[in-house]
Amino acid sequence: MTTLRSLLFYIYMYGLMIIVGLGGIPLILGPRSWSRGLLKFYLKLLWPGLAVISGVKIEVRGRENLPAGGALIASKHQSMWETLAFWGILPDPAIILKKSLIYMPIFGWYAVKLGNISIDRKGGSKTLRKMLKDAAQRGQEGRQVLIFPEGTRVEPGENPELKPGIAGLYQSMGVPCVPVALNSGVYLKNYCGLKKPGTIIVEFLEPIEPGLDKASFMRTLHERISTASDRLLKD
Repeated sequence: MTTLRSLLFYIYMYGLMIIVGLGGIPLILGPRSWSRGLLKFYLKLLWPGLAVISGVKIEVRGRENLPAGGALIASKHQSMWETLAFWGILPDPAIILKKSLIYMPIFGWYAVKLGNISIDRKGGSKTLRKMLKDAAQRGQEGRQVLIFPEGTRVEPGENPELKPGIAGLYQSMGVPCVPVALNSGVYLKNYCGLKKPGTIIVEFLEPIEPGLDKASFMRTLHERISTASDRLLKD
């Protein structure tokens, strides 16, 4: 049954992406806000479909912890679900994505138009410098720069060390860093296939204010994300 429900949701998700994405191509030529509005419209159709087809609902906690204006958002990463979901949850995010995603049909077109930050994981120091520059610019524009600091998707309960790029962003941007815990991997596979019905919880945690040294920041961020994410596994 879970396989069938996964297949039906894939058909719904990608079919809807093709219809909405291709239909909205003229919007790519206009202001970025047009494409952002179209993506939010797509997500407003997508998540009810996830609830009906897969039995997976969504709950967002801790919105009061999101500062006004520019911020650095550091989230747990367990499924492709959050790569899409934050565009609907956050006011105007700039998501740090691996470069290969921008070459995907439809998804990549809008990812570029929305001013996200693509990185080449093999690019070394050059990639890091560009990421820091782009992130600082997005923060100055009042946007939320979102990164998955573990560097890749992990299974629920796994808490690997954070990649050093998050410390560079924290120190260079000079804005609060909001840790995010979630439990999407309990209910969804990597590409939104169904594991079991339930409620995905996204929780914005207490911000880490600018000014900590690198070691203290990394320790605090890892502890907050890991502790809260593990707690969500028991909800």
